[in-house]
Amino acid sequence: MKIAVAGASGRMGRMLIETILEQPDMQLCGALDLPGSAQLGQDAGAFAGRHCGVPICADLAQGLRDAEYLIDFTRPEGTLQHLAYCAEHGVKMVIGTTGFSAEQKSTLAAYGQRMALVAAPNMSVGVNVTMKLLELAARQLSEGYDIEIIEAHHRHKVDAPSGTALQMGEVIAQALGRDLREVGVFAREGVTGARDPSSIGFATVRGGDIIGDHTVLFAGIGERIEISHKSSSRISYALGALRCVRFLQNHASGLFDMQQVLGFAPLNKA
Repeated sequence: MKIAVAGASGRMGRMLIETILEQPDMQLCGALDLPGSAQLGQDAGAFAGRHCGVPICADLAQGLRDAEYLIDFTRPEGTLQHLAYCAEHGVKMVIGTTGFSAEQKSTLAAYGQRMALVAAPNMSVGVNVTMKLLELAARQLSEGYDIEIIEAHHRHKVDAPSGTALQMGEVIAQALGRDLREVGVFAREGVTGARDPSSIGFATVRGGDIIGDHTVLFAGIGERIEISHKSSSRISYALGALRCVRFLQNHASGLFDMQQVLGFAPLNKA
């Protein structure tokens, strides 16, 4: 499987490259970065002391010339540009980018009619198993429990709450028959009044080099249930992304999510 990586000089890009180079059934054939990057022209494996013969470039035609798949964990605007090119040139995509607007998510769905792609805010297998646990917990704790989602990430993360936290909120809201846009509380300050029992609260922490911590608190009377996932390495995201690549081998079109990749949801190409 011939794979290109977008954002090749970033933290996630480097983890993806290192992981791909260790897979016997995969080949790194392209490495993309922004114009003006100091890494342009360098071998994509140089950061790990390896020579893979793939130069980092900013030109899509060059970087995707031999690619069957593009893995993209960058920014929404760049991802959508890559998506348009891939749709025209028969390249399947795995998208871990977060921070998409509702309109941009609709654009992803539209491209799913023309090509095969997986888009998920978190591709860790452990996180997606946690999503199933949250669905079960929400259904059983639907009365008498206040729900709060606490997430923490490194100081460089630009969107808040994290895409994973928002997905957790969506999973819980759906299990409860609520609309997260109506019940989500994303900020508290001053005299806020008593807590609305139907609300789902979010708290965001940014600092240091925290890779990603998420905890959902179900606070009842006399007890608390906490369901947590904590990442100690980005390799879990990289391994999940490569699992998505293998999944896409068998699909010519459709927008899929990680729950479908793992077999937790039907393949309705949603």
